[in-house]
Amino acid sequence: MAIIKTLNGKTPEIGENCFLAENSVVIGDVIMGKDCSVWYSAVLRGDVHYIKIGNNTNIQDCAVIHATYKKSPTNIGSNVTIAHGAIVHGCTIKDNVMIGMNAVVLDDAVIESNTIIAAGSVVTKGTKVESGSVYAGIPAKKVKSISTELLEGEINRIANSYGMYAGWYKE
Repeated sequence: MAIIKTLNGKTPEIGENCFLAENSVVIGDVIMGKDCSVWYSAVLRGDVHYIKIGNNTNIQDCAVIHATYKKSPTNIGSNVTIAHGAIVHGCTIKDNVMIGMNAVVLDDAVIESNTIIAAGSVVTKGTKVESGSVYAGIPAKKVKSISTELLEGEINRIANSYGMYAGWYKE
């Protein structure tokens, strides 16, 4: 069973049909939609500000979701993939987004819908990422517009696959 911890009077709210791996950690002011998955060693720490997550979002192994005390909450939309080892901190990620492996998204950044943040990229504080784009690098910059193939073949495929994978663990 995942570690689900009440802190400062706030208890995480987990939506219907969510999978939380046994060693995942969800603390405090966290609201998660339905059909989400939180994988092994992932941490969602809603101790200093809230974390809100939409539906069909997957937070993969060793990812960290946090915020900044009384300043920058974390809002994550629906159909979002936060890949292995990513750090999402005090920012807004809209719908249909993939945050690549070991990417970092910092305070007050806004990742618009239908976007990919490439593996290993760093989205610096306050960056506004354009909808329909692929951003890469340190600091992350637009490298191209997203194609239908990337939207369907990566963002949607991965988000839907993680729903299927979660089902394997519930059997």
